[in-house]
Amino acid sequence: MTSLNTHSDPIILEMRSITKEFPGVKALSEVSLRVKAGEIHAICGENGAGKSTLMKVLSGVYPFGTYTGDIVYQSQVQEFKDIRASEAAGIVIIHQELALIPELSIMENIFLGNEPTKRGVINWAEARLRSTELLARVGLREDPDTPIKEIGVGKQQLVEIAKALNKSVKLLILDEPTAALNESDSQHLLDLMLGLKGRGITSIIISHKLNEIEQIADEITIIRDGKAIETLNVKADGVDEDRIIKGMVGRTLESRFPDHEPKIGDVLFEVKDWNVGHPQIQDRLVCKNSSFFVRRGEIVGFAGLMGAGRTELARSVFGRSYGRYLSGHVYKDGKELQLKSVRQAIDAGLGYVTEDRKSLGLNLLDDIKATTVSANLRKISKHYVVDADKEFSVAEEYRKSLRTKAPSVEEGVAKLSGGNQQKVVLAKWMFTDPDVLILDEPTRGIDVGAKYEIYGIIQKLANEGKAVIVISSELPELLGLSDRIYTIFEGAITGVLNKGEASQESLMKLMTSTRKTASPSGTIQELAELPGNKD
Repeated sequence: MTSLNTHSDPIILEMRSITKEFPGVKALSEVSLRVKAGEIHAICGENGAGKSTLMKVLSGVYPFGTYTGDIVYQSQVQEFKDIRASEAAGIVIIHQELALIPELSIMENIFLGNEPTKRGVINWAEARLRSTELLARVGLREDPDTPIKEIGVGKQQLVEIAKALNKSVKLLILDEPTAALNESDSQHLLDLMLGLKGRGITSIIISHKLNEIEQIADEITIIRDGKAIETLNVKADGVDEDRIIKGMVGRTLESRFPDHEPKIGDVLFEVKDWNVGHPQIQDRLVCKNSSFFVRRGEIVGFAGLMGAGRTELARSVFGRSYGRYLSGHVYKDGKELQLKSVRQAIDAGLGYVTEDRKSLGLNLLDDIKATTVSANLRKISKHYVVDADKEFSVAEEYRKSLRTKAPSVEEGVAKLSGGNQQKVVLAKWMFTDPDVLILDEPTRGIDVGAKYEIYGIIQKLANEGKAVIVISSELPELLGLSDRIYTIFEGAITGVLNKGEASQESLMKLMTSTRKTASPSGTIQELAELPGNKD
């Protein structure tokens, strides 16, 4: 390593003219970045701009020799051959997909691959003591022996940070750390980052939540189409969300939502008295006497805090793909449906875009064309044989109409950015030509430009007379997109508001309601006492 005397400023990191190419794609082109010690530095850009690629170069995921340019860290030119080498230097990356093993305990995950030993044997007493101290530093009150699968995503993020602190982190990289978190968990994580800053730890954060960036970042580097466009000082440059957006998309967005005049018809889809038990916990209800309806051409939102039961309701209705069905009815065009499997739900004209696109929405081993047709193979098959030409033309048509950024439809979906993966999932369900489309967190981890495009797609589907259900943790998104909004609290629907009367305050009041006017509050025993369930 060569020692370099860079600048008089306390610069901890400088990336100089970083260029990274994949077959047929230049992901990064001459990107330069300077990060001051002890600051929170944000990186913003549209999906596919190259943000995560740049951080993978820095952390050794893409090792020295696979890119051109220099990484200067703590005044030394670095040639990281792998992620262990960068961690040894004090650089730790927390990816959007958390690298935790669900079956292992919090303690075991914190020390995985880095266990304290005594005479060649793991010293679990020391590990327990140190993990308790680390959990206290990140504000997580959990028994170190608790399995990871028993804690929520917000707490898992804190475990990842505790794991980083155990590695004596000096530069912490967080890729979309709050994408899957509710508002309170997000704020706790942001406060923790500010606390780490107070202890001299430098952070780089990638996020599409511009309000959070504005709240905690000292400087912001904007990347567009693989190039560094500018670096802004948040306070000195008077940075706000509109200024960040202009840098990201190259223009000012006049509105976050496309103009839309709804054309609402008769009730197309209705669920009545829907009750579902938890898949493992015998006496717990995840859906409690829920009833709702959606009309043709209508976009209906579902609001609720994380764990309120929005996804459980959607998945249980979609072919009983979650939980234990107990009672309730589903109607389409006034006729009752028996949807006992996902296949039956699809055949009945339902589509469901899952909130977890990588685990439940995509097969990451497939390419774009195979994914696009996967939910409706019958449409392009003859005598159970897929017509390869039809498969290609269908996928190409959706790639163009949805403006999916990919060199061809034969590109693997694993190589796409989050926003483009989401477009492929949308294409898959649009190809089934559903009458009712359920969209669960359709813009999670997606930049403002791609969000605008997806909002337009949702509105277009509604204009075609489809019934559209949107589940979102972002209240401004629901308010800007929905014609009506239902609220859910602890598995029960607590209210519904029309577009004109809904606000963040009114929704939050209903989202935290414990009233029993809309549905019961508790267990299967209480359910037995409801009218219509005596038998």
